[in-house]
Amino acid sequence: MYGSESKVKLIDIAHSRTGDKGNSLNISLIPYNEDDYEWLGEKVTANKVKEHLKNIVKGKVTRYDLPNIRAYNFVCENSLMGGVTTSLAIDTHGKSISSALLEMEIKTPSK
Repeated sequence: MYGSESKVKLIDIAHSRTGDKGNSLNISLIPYNEDDYEWLGEKVTANKVKEHLKNIVKGKVTRYDLPNIRAYNFVCENSLMGGVTTSLAIDTHGKSISSALLEMEIKTPSK
């Protein structure tokens, strides 16, 4: 399916949702094809998410693996400019940040 040394945007292979609690944001990453779960986990680490969203996420990023539902959840601390009730951001709930994550490019596995 994938060529060697090619790249793909996450949006082409996964979907995402976001949620918020105070100044923390959680972002799910769910592959369209369950067979992509393992290599997606190898490529999309907490550190890579933190680097990709460095202008948004100011705190720690923790990844939770959810193998039973073939998904990942990233908790991003200090991401909402103080939280919904205090933030001056246009998107105080951070709903658009899932779209920012889905713009990340990763290398595809060699097949």
